[in-house]
Amino acid sequence: MDIRIDRSPSPASLAALGVRQWPTWESEVCSFAWEYDADETCFFLEGDVVVRPEGGEPVTLGPGVLVTFPAGLKCTWEVRRPVRKHYRMG
Repeated sequence: MDIRIDRSPSPASLAALGVRQWPTWESEVCSFAWEYDADETCFFLEGDVVVRPEGGEPVTLGPGVLVTFPAGLKCTWEVRRPVRKHYRMG
């Protein structure tokens, strides 16, 4: 299962997606297991996270990154600095 990462999305592409109107999610420093039951696209505003997919390579995410996690992905989130992100499910 591929995690799609855009480390430098253009302002035009973010506007076309309507990212600023998506809900916001925040987390303090922590670690937790997660399984996606639907695709999730998110845009990181703050923080530092390592996402460790089962059977895959870890990815580091932070401010300015647009990422899509596929439905069915099982992973562990390691929040190393408090996170704030916009997100859209489905």
